[in-house]
Amino acid sequence: MSGLQLQNISKRFGRFTAVENVDLEVPQGQFVCLLGPSGCGKTTLLRMIAGLEEQSSGRILVGGEDVSGVPTHKRNLGMVFQSLALFPHLTVGENIAYPLRIRGVERTKQQERVEELLNLIHLPGFADRPVSKLSGGQRQRVAIARALTLSPKLFLLDEPLSALDAKLREAMQVELRQLQQKLGITTIVVTHDQREAMTMADLVVVMGEGRVRQAASPVEIYRKPADAFVADFIGSTNLLELSRDGAGRAMVLDRLLPGIAAPEGKAQLSVRPEDVRLVEAGTGSLSGEVTFVRDLGGTIETFVQVGQATIVAVTTPRERSDLKPGQKIDLELPADACVVLEK
Repeated sequence: MSGLQLQNISKRFGRFTAVENVDLEVPQGQFVCLLGPSGCGKTTLLRMIAGLEEQSSGRILVGGEDVSGVPTHKRNLGMVFQSLALFPHLTVGENIAYPLRIRGVERTKQQERVEELLNLIHLPGFADRPVSKLSGGQRQRVAIARALTLSPKLFLLDEPLSALDAKLREAMQVELRQLQQKLGITTIVVTHDQREAMTMADLVVVMGEGRVRQAASPVEIYRKPADAFVADFIGSTNLLELSRDGAGRAMVLDRLLPGIAAPEGKAQLSVRPEDVRLVEAGTGSLSGEVTFVRDLGGTIETFVQVGQATIVAVTTPRERSDLKPGQKIDLELPADACVVLEK
């Protein structure tokens, strides 16, 4: 069953197109991250799903029902904003119960639901606590609980963890993912944090210039990027110009690369730094000189100048810990780790 369907969704502000022809189908119960740089259209797309912004064209279906013209409060959505938007003058329990109170639900049922949600977010006994006395992570959990009060069909979050420090943010990523799996609710999160998307999502939707550049699992996005934009945006990669010789063989930096098919048009080769192999000078496909070495403790980044290009290799201290700037070194680019990207 489909939890969310976007059919040819576009949004224009005068002559500016913020979102262009987005088609996306999200199965029920999946965790989706809309990922991309600032200004790529991801928040605008989320606001259209929520009904806070009206699409210029296309349809939005939630659970198979067309909600394109339905106002926000009738779409049965839960939403957490970047600012959290908690009521500072209310207690934790009053904040969580607020959606029930404005719908006239009797007080005993409000209290039952508040206790249920406080247990779910691991804050039992916090109902009477002032919101102002909570830590950042606790406020985050309360905002999530309030969004889930009415058991929504769709859970939408706009950069919900961006205000937290790095350690707390990672802990909340795990908690949010576990909560989503426990509830089985279709969840859409907007983020510009690649690590957040790659570690939380079932489906990563990479956006650029208002369009979906690729929608796939985190592993596929990383290992098989659809284009140079995705390859460069997700993690780090080496992007090298790819050409072909008279026999149709692939060439990079004027050297043949066996096992790689070269397309007829312009193309680039993407290879992740951890897949680049450093070998003794005179034994590899590409020859270069070490220009910089960065020891990060668990890994070592080695920058190698090959002609006009700089190629970065990532190794462990056990593999190569002896390289120094100025040293000659050869590189191997394994064919099974290289992705050909047509321009």
